[in-house]
Amino acid sequence: MSKVRAFPTVSLDGFMAGPNQSEENPLGEGGEELHEWMLRLKVWREAHGYEGGASGESSHVAEEMTANVGAGVMGRKMFGPIGGGDWGDGAWRGWWGDEPPFHTPVFVLTHHPREPLHMEGGTTFHFVTDGLESALGHAREVAAGKDIAVHGGASTIRQVLAAGHLDELALNIVPILLGSGERPLDDLGPNPPRLELERTIAAPNVTHLKYRVG
Repeated sequence: MSKVRAFPTVSLDGFMAGPNQSEENPLGEGGEELHEWMLRLKVWREAHGYEGGASGESSHVAEEMTANVGAGVMGRKMFGPIGGGDWGDGAWRGWWGDEPPFHTPVFVLTHHPREPLHMEGGTTFHFVTDGLESALGHAREVAAGKDIAVHGGASTIRQVLAAGHLDELALNIVPILLGSGERPLDDLGPNPPRLELERTIAAPNVTHLKYRVG
């Protein structure tokens, strides 16, 4: 059965990116350190054409992030550019180069219409202007029974959680303090969803927690 899943990496104080984000520094001050645990993994490096890398407790977690995913949803802030607004000359094609790492259709929440953007490696960005419910509906249709990944950013994960659509939350907690930014678990309303812990994995420089969302 299809699930809606999110797997954010956060700092110990709960932020998905550091302060002062910019086009030169999209994850903000200190934000790059959040993902070092994954960038060192052999499974990640092989998937991106690099040699070497480590294996260990985090390898299965990294593989699980893309397993059985048939479509994705993300917010405009994650797709970029910093500051949003209309698409101008259409030159902006996301942060990930010509071959983004998603390899599925991805539905981007935005106020500004744009034609679908077909990228190498199987990723197509579709720009949805009529809200989260519509984006999730399109994602379910094209996923054809596979899972839907909520890629981020923090506000989009928060919206999906607050609306009761998230089935699984996998938090990767890195022991750094960023001090400010945006947290995916803030402001979930008067009746926040219940979380049931399914798994804890302690790994070098990161702790992996997996919750079923009720």
